[in-house]
Amino acid sequence: MTELDENKIIEIFQTKLGNKKFISEDVEVFTLGKTKIVAKTDTMVESTDIPKKMKLSDAARKSVIACVSDFAAKGIKPEYGIISINLPKSISRIKIDSIANGFKKACKEYGISIIGGDTNAGKEIVFNVCIFGNSNSIITRRGSKEGDLIFVTGPFGYTSVGLDILLNNKNQKSDFIKKAIKSVTNPKPKLIYGLKNKKYFSSSMDSSDGLSTTLNEMSKQSKKKFVINKIPSNKDLENYIRKQKMNLNSTVFHGGEEYEFVFTVPAKHKKTIIKNSKVLKTPIVEIGYVTSGKGVYLKEGNRDILLKDLGWKHFK
Repeated sequence: MTELDENKIIEIFQTKLGNKKFISEDVEVFTLGKTKIVAKTDTMVESTDIPKKMKLSDAARKSVIACVSDFAAKGIKPEYGIISINLPKSISRIKIDSIANGFKKACKEYGISIIGGDTNAGKEIVFNVCIFGNSNSIITRRGSKEGDLIFVTGPFGYTSVGLDILLNNKNQKSDFIKKAIKSVTNPKPKLIYGLKNKKYFSSSMDSSDGLSTTLNEMSKQSKKKFVINKIPSNKDLENYIRKQKMNLNSTVFHGGEEYEFVFTVPAKHKKTIIKNSKVLKTPIVEIGYVTSGKGVYLKEGNRDILLKDLGWKHFK
């Protein structure tokens, strides 16, 4: 019997529900009366998404942040939310308070009002968050044009290292390690940058499933070739990778959990978005360009190496 991967499972549900023209996107958009509603839902499961050393307050906050990150990539302000939780019957009051504080912190940071939800009992902790906003337009994943430049918000790779430390109970201690762990437990989507600069973007996508996944999806939907000529990593990460004899490309492109976003812009807007990044104190990195063709290629010297989609996949 053939194993079902995430894409096949999604395809089955789409077919059964009659949505055969479905195009994968960061958020869902629908019209209610004369208002266009933007919605996003995300699920966090204790056994697969919450490392044992992670505080429940951080996990609860992150479950909201996961949706905010998608709104940031689309240039949409999140406004309302519904939170459903599944909790073991034996859970303590202290843990409930911690979870509630995490939700509260995320909502305060990004101006979200929680209007309801559902509570259930089960074997493990599960958070399901749905966030709503409204807008007449979103930045899609498929709008890049030949000659556009490719940017990312923030450097990549820290979360891959941080997750490895948290999941494998490594006792390394340094300022770099603290930084890597914090990137996992306390991500900060660049919402304001997305809101202020969306009019300059030709396409955009959240990167939390891995940079290689994001680039390949955007390339596929735009029907264009993406050439990457700069790896978005900092020196402290590169030094750590070298000392630990890890692979830099794998760490940066395939790690996932970065709540940053990738966006393309026409070259004429380059100065403007760089200026705005400085004003908003949001680091952005130009990593490549869009050209005719298909696929994503990493330029190494005189060679163009195919960058496969090796990011996070459920059920693999």
